[in-house]
Amino acid sequence: VQLVESGGGLVQAGGSLRLSCSVSELIVAVNDMDWYRQAPGMQQELVAGIARGGSTWYTDSVRGRFTISRDFAKNTVYLQMNSLKPEDTAVYYCARRTSWGMYDYWGQGTSVSVSS
Repeated sequence: VQLVESGGGLVQAGGSLRLSCSVSELIVAVNDMDWYRQAPGMQQELVAGIARGGSTWYTDSVRGRFTISRDFAKNTVYLQMNSLKPEDTAVYYCARRTSWGMYDYWGQGTSVSVSS
């Protein structure tokens, strides 16, 4: 199983980025997938998730600005990030959440830097 994130980069505050998590050997349509982030010197933070049934959720700090979605044909999970703020600067990871609420597969991360 491989999860490969892409789409990170440097953007000015107020800008947008779309992160992608391309998944192999695992079908996103029947799995719960989450996005985490880790800022320098900070603990990992759960940002957004999409359940196998399609329901989504977001942490308070990104709700209304970020949108998680998935493309079944591409077996990819996306994180559309709008109105970015400097505090969104972090390495973003996608992960598969098991039925027991644990994470067994992670991507390598993609770096997002937001300048003020």
